[in-house]
Parts: sequence; structure tokens; C-alpha cells
Amino acid sequence: MQHFGGTAEFTTWDGEPVSREAPHGTTIVVGSRTADGWRYLLLHRGWRGPDWDGDWAWTPPSGSRKPGEDVTACAMRELSEETGLTAEPVPVHTSGVGWAVFALEVPSDTDVTVDGTEHDRLAWVSYSQACARCRPQALLDSFTAGAAALRADTRESGGHGEGGA
Repeated sequence: MQHFGGTAEFTTWDGEPVSREAPHGTTIVVGSRTADGWRYLLLHRGWRGPDWDGDWAWTPPSGSRKPGEDVTACAMRELSEETGLTAEPVPVHTSGVGWAVFALEVPSDTDVTVDGTEHDRLAWVSYSQACARCRPQALLDSFTAGAAALRADTRESGGHGEGGA
């Protein structure tokens, strides 16, 4: 059985159907270069209450892929639904994985809004703060892969970066 938080197999916490073919969803690591180094966008899942701080409480924008939905289209849809951002993130890991990872760099003054239903707040945090909040390990692995892709792109383009930690 594939459990995605719903009461039935291959459904989300709010009853939406999930693709039975992998990848089952996407995580989009959104980062911004600032004078103080990289900052990463995390969203707090509000449907378990504002004080929830366990596994999956803080995540980059992410969500399940609908049956038949293209994986990039899923990433763009989730990004828009959860943050109000309209962009095409860069694929990081999309083949042979259960959950796809994308990355997106945005200017530091980008306006982001939470949906108010699934998420109740957002935070722009450092790499080390994001690593501390992204739990369980599968989520942390997705975050670090996306963050590494953003930093690698910065090095290749000659930009300034914060490094890993």
C-alpha cells in the first residue's frame, strides 16, 4: 500500500488522488541569494495545528502528482498553489525516483504567499536551519539535493554562494 496521508490507498490527506506511477510527487527547493548567503523557503503544514513540529511539519513547496500529470507540470502546479509563484523550476532528480526534486532560484524580494489551507506560515531560513527543520530523512535528502543544485548553478555562473552549511 502506498500511503500519502489519505484515508485510502494513493490519496492525499485531503482525499485527492495520487499517481500510481513514480514519481508520486514533487519537492521544489526554492532558494534566494542574499547579502547574508543563501536563504531557502520552507512552508509550515497547518492542517495539524500551528504548534506542530514533527516529521513533515516544515517542507519546501511540494505535493503529490495527479494520475496522468506530467512531473514538471506537477512541480509548477504545486509551486503556484502553495506559494503563488509562477515559474518553471529546474529538474534535479525526476527519473527512477519515488519523489521528484526540482530547484528554483528567486530574487530575495520575491513576494510569496501561503495558501492558508494546507500551510499556515512560511519562513526564509539558512541552509543549516532548513536541514534542522526538514524531517524525516527522506525530506532532508530531497532538500539537500535541491539546495546543492542551486549552489552548483551559482558556481558555474560565477555568482556568490554560501556553500553547504
